[in-house]
Amino acid sequence: MSPCTDGILLLDKPEGVSSNAALQQAKRLLRLKKAGHTGSLDPLATGLLPLCFGEATKFSQFLLDADKVYRARFRLGSTTTTGDAEGEVLERRPVRVDAAQVEHALAAFRGEILQVPPMYSALKQQGRPLYEIARQGGTVERAPRRVQISRYELLALHGDELEVEVACSKGTYIRSLAVDLGEALGCGAHVSALRRLASGPFRIEQALTLETLAAELERGACPLLPADQALGHLPAAALGDSSAAYLLLGQAVTAPRGLPSGLVRLYGPGGRFLGLGAVLDDGRVAPRRLISTNQRL
Repeated sequence: MSPCTDGILLLDKPEGVSSNAALQQAKRLLRLKKAGHTGSLDPLATGLLPLCFGEATKFSQFLLDADKVYRARFRLGSTTTTGDAEGEVLERRPVRVDAAQVEHALAAFRGEILQVPPMYSALKQQGRPLYEIARQGGTVERAPRRVQISRYELLALHGDELEVEVACSKGTYIRSLAVDLGEALGCGAHVSALRRLASGPFRIEQALTLETLAAELERGACPLLPADQALGHLPAAALGDSSAAYLLLGQAVTAPRGLPSGLVRLYGPGGRFLGLGAVLDDGRVAPRRLISTNQRL
């Protein structure tokens, strides 16, 4: 892969910008065409948005499926049409809760839970995003989905505003957590601020703002991380010259000993990342998703 046309950009998305708009701005700065984000953030939200460029887009699903970490502020005492501060207020209720009551309520949302996706979401029903139906005043029944909340911590409570940190599986809606917590507390709630701190192996401390990205490119730096950094949870298999050549022709080859069955990262001569393979029952490794620019070693 070319070092500055293929790889992963860790962007710190600004508030008020959609994930797609942030992606388009990054594409223009990098002057690249083939790109995609790995799980959108609402315009209200800021924080880590991994963007895949070129051949790295072949592995974006692994970041879509990755666990995430968020820090959020919930405003107690009011519910909105969208579950966040961008919606219209539906109801206001008095807030009479303390930290102990919040801690007790949070416990019910840890572990595996069923969560109903919000109407204002990009999920589709009969080909239409739910948010389109919601904006026209409609609503449809949504099936609850299982999500895993591995951490849900109260960081602060000041009057009608609380701050939490959430570590969760893919598909978790923080807005739904806020709405459901507000109902459990009897006062209602919505998200007033949201920041993504982590996605899979990546952390917000590694991310660049659009302004920093422009400055890095101006001085000739390459901000893209190698695509295989998204796959560090998978075992690695190093292949010799002959095996790598046959694998790139689409053939299964003898795998190094001791590899478990399933997906593996594949590396050729000189540690060059070749892509993904799968270890077969007979001990060979077959190509699954390869980097096209590596067809010649």
